[in-house]
Amino acid sequence: MRKKLKRFAENAQRSNIIEPGKAIYTNIKGQWNTAYFGNTSDLVVELACGKGAYTLGLAQMFSNKNFVGVDIKGARLWTGSTQAITEKLSNVVFLRARIEELDSFFAAKEISTLYIPFPDPHPRSRDAKRRLTSPRFWALYRQLLQPDGQVHFKTDNDALFEYTLQVLQAERIKNLTYTRDLYASPLLAEHHGIQTAYEQQFLAQDIKISYLRFAFR
Repeated sequence: MRKKLKRFAENAQRSNIIEPGKAIYTNIKGQWNTAYFGNTSDLVVELACGKGAYTLGLAQMFSNKNFVGVDIKGARLWTGSTQAITEKLSNVVFLRARIEELDSFFAAKEISTLYIPFPDPHPRSRDAKRRLTSPRFWALYRQLLQPDGQVHFKTDNDALFEYTLQVLQAERIKNLTYTRDLYASPLLAEHHGIQTAYEQQFLAQDIKISYLRFAFR
């Protein structure tokens, strides 16, 4: 507990973590590129980013884009924040917020690309609305993504993947591409060798990774 409290205290002093208690937390909506990054580059967002492995990996490879990792767990964000500071990554920031409140922090059409890697599958039927690929979340993402903005989704959970494909049948989307075995697919090249901790764990257990991408119409 003492270690966690120390990290929370450090988070409060860090400029690359936006969280409650900081003035920018309530003023950042629609202002990411002007108020934080100071440029007009594409804004890429990772949901439920955890320690930020994917956000950090992309930021390292694409210095011409801005990256935001979103998670509610401050201790996890501290890890990503620390790495970003160590590696002097000025194009990445972490937002401590609930994903269902995403429209409180991003304006309509402000996000260029959205990543959803290995979200909680919420396997119980009564929890379906909490899945980040449920209809209410697609409605939220559609509002915030730019025209032709892409969504990328990865999971080890077969039931969640099939659920997601089924839900997307009712959505107005285009260019849907998917695989149920990413590491045996040509689509693997799109991932630049970046792996989250969960992904490494699943691969070590020989669990297949499913992946899809699309854009809203």
